[in-house]
Amino acid sequence: MEARDHELKKELAATLQARGELGAEYESVLVESFLEKVEQRLDTTLDRRVRRQLAEQQMADARGARPTQPETFGERHALGIVSLILAVPLSAIGVVNAGLGGLVVAWLGIVGVNAFQAARSGGLFRRGDERRSSDWKG
Repeated sequence: MEARDHELKKELAATLQARGELGAEYESVLVESFLEKVEQRLDTTLDRRVRRQLAEQQMADARGARPTQPETFGERHALGIVSLILAVPLSAIGVVNAGLGGLVVAWLGIVGVNAFQAARSGGLFRRGDERRSSDWKG
């Protein structure tokens, strides 16, 4: 990746030098040319990543593993948000009916449900490097 960055820096330097030599009237042509090179590089990188992802998916399918879909923010945190919304009335019901013990039981239930969901989805037991890998690397 560093070699390509170096090439891009050289291209930018050459474009700026050409702009200095040719003048401002050629600026738009030079900028368009440089942007085309950047766009080609982005297309190449995107192509490589899409091919790699498709190959990984095909390998997982061939091994019989079920495909994993990345979860969105809402899917990952919906139960937690709903739990917090329902915590107020559940806490009130617990306190009115059983006092402090009812409050503790209500909150233990809320925490238990969320912990079970997190454990089931693998969020508690995955290592940090397995959770997400950056698309900007490599």
